Amino acid sequence: MASDTSNIYSEAQDMDTIGGRLSRARDAAGLSVAQLARRLGVKSATIQAWESDRSQPRANRLAMLAGVLNVSLSWILYGVGTAPVEDNRSDLVRSLSTQLDRLRRLQQETDQVIGQIENDLNRFAANG
Repeated sequence: MASDTSNIYSEAQDMDTIGGRLSRARDAAGLSVAQLARRLGVKSATIQAWESDRSQPRANRLAMLAGVLNVSLSWILYGVGTAPVEDNRSDLVRSLSTQLDRLRRLQQETDQVIGQIENDLNRFAANG
């Protein structure tokens, strides 16, 4: 593996979020959320939170992720460095599918929050 700093300033930065990069690297590695969670010793919900940018892995987990996913730490954090090797067509379809699933989960969470706010407002209005 080449040094992260060998061409760090000459390559284009991956402008995705940390979560998006983690999701793509996991897909490129051919791992499910559950498989990656088992390898790291965390819950699947933790991986999902990282991939949806609701939380970020701690330093020790970031190093483990880079190793398991065969990417550089700088690529995960900043979008520069050793990125996953992706088969353009099938990985693009998988990546888009993953992003769509992610959006659906976020939409469900948003719907739940909206419902809770509506309930709270109705309860507040009823109590005057």
